[in-house]
Amino acid sequence: MPPTTPLLKLELVSKQFSSAEGAPPLVVLRNITLEIARGESVAIVGPSGCGKSTLLNLLGTLDRPDAGKIWLDGQDLAQFDDRKLAAVRNRQIGFVFQAHHLLPHCTVWENVLVPTLALGDKKLRATAPERVTRLLKRVGLGERLHHRPGQLSGGERQRAAVVRALINQPQLLLADEPTGALDGAAAAELAKLLVELNREEGVTLVVVTHALDLARQMGRVVELKEGRIC
Repeated sequence: MPPTTPLLKLELVSKQFSSAEGAPPLVVLRNITLEIARGESVAIVGPSGCGKSTLLNLLGTLDRPDAGKIWLDGQDLAQFDDRKLAAVRNRQIGFVFQAHHLLPHCTVWENVLVPTLALGDKKLRATAPERVTRLLKRVGLGERLHHRPGQLSGGERQRAAVVRALINQPQLLLADEPTGALDGAAAAELAKLLVELNREEGVTLVVVTHALDLARQMGRVVELKEGRIC
């Protein structure tokens, strides 16, 4: 595939949800057309309820649009069944949420290794333990490998979650309010880390955020209002 092909392409994508009985459906996204280049960093901003998280869920194949098309790496996602989409999520997409979702009884090192267990690529699976250790050291958690999440600060837990999202070497990293639960210093540190990893790992980064400081550090800002791109 030519390198100029965008990693993500959306064409006239719409999404609605059922309302209370007798009420018309709630239209959340309206005719979204958007392209995101390989290696790009993009912030999606807008007021609460404008469709930011819904859009991120569609990009991450966690949901399907009601109308329009989405392509990931040139693949028409509408052609994939649920099993194929699950494989795409595991191999091509990494997720970071406001809540870290680390397993409380596993160490940091074990938490990061978990997504590699489903890899079909034996070579990647064999090199995963070394990559886990290297990336955790890269984000400042080299002394925390064998700690459990409850022994970490909020910022440390979120850094571990970022490493877990990157461990399968995805093409796309999606982050939904990744700094929302952090204090100012930890949020600034995580924002800096995301920008650096976007460059170092060559991963395309899409961040949904209310934090303008984080949004300004992305290469491009996309604003949503009432389900449309402004």
